[in-house]
Amino acid sequence: MKIKLFILSVFICAFGFSQDVYTKTLKLMGSRFEISVVANDSVEGQKYIVSAIGEIKRIENLISSWDSNSQTSEINRSAGVSAVKVDLELFQLIERALKISKLTDGAFDISYASMDKIWKFDGSMTTMPSKEAIKKSVEKVGYENIILDATNQTVFLKLKGMKIGFGAIGKGYAADKAKALLINNGVSAGIINASGDLNTWGTQPNGKDWMVAIVNPLNKEKVFSWMPVKNSAVVTSGNYEKYIRFNDVLYTHIIDPRTGYPATGILSVTIFTQNAELADALATSVFVMGEEAGLNFINQLKGVECIIVNKDNKIVSSSQIELQN
Repeated sequence: MKIKLFILSVFICAFGFSQDVYTKTLKLMGSRFEISVVANDSVEGQKYIVSAIGEIKRIENLISSWDSNSQTSEINRSAGVSAVKVDLELFQLIERALKISKLTDGAFDISYASMDKIWKFDGSMTTMPSKEAIKKSVEKVGYENIILDATNQTVFLKLKGMKIGFGAIGKGYAADKAKALLINNGVSAGIINASGDLNTWGTQPNGKDWMVAIVNPLNKEKVFSWMPVKNSAVVTSGNYEKYIRFNDVLYTHIIDPRTGYPATGILSVTIFTQNAELADALATSVFVMGEEAGLNFINQLKGVECIIVNKDNKIVSSSQIELQN
């Protein structure tokens, strides 16, 4: 199963913060969320934070595959049987996911949830799965089998047993929606940090940009570089806490949905772009593509930048990145 690991290798640089920044950390969508807002006082700050929490919970109820009452669960139950009419918001989220799948030639695929769980990253595996088992594990994976009907606003999974899941974009999408809500409510600046899926707007109370640190994946106490973040999202994905090694090759828990084999060659990927949903999906895609193909891909996208830490613990970046050591 392809599981997205949200690494907290992006830390908020709080230099210059005054008491006008109010923060709450809590567990949402099964992960650690940190919501920070700039407000006039604590009462106003807490009011804003509560509204953001409500929006994130609303998103979770819509896209959760664990909640049997969600529309996503209904889509999965009806796989191979019938199309399911869904809210426009969910329909458009799936529609955008399929566009990214096409753009990445399937390196990103929300039907990864159909994958058989043959890889284990808890230290219990002593041999690799057979080629036959790996091939069979992805038989029901394939974004081409997700059929959208815009006229009737329905979603149909063609194969029985097929499933979709939003583990690779759900938290990023929730961060985007919470940010949009807060901006609409008049919040001038803040940060939504969804377990490493981070979206910012405005500036610190002293007028300086928010800053994030790119951390060494093998040593979280060591910072590679500081980066200013201006009204944009930063998402980091990494494999260095969940992996296995066979024949001197490190295999990450992030699995290529096209082949069933774990990705190799990269320790972490950080994506900078305008929204966390897209950054989330691209971080997974680059991991699967590998260093060279991933950088070439990102360099062709407008408004997207990337930093990769490769298997040799060397930092490489897309063409427009300027690192501040």
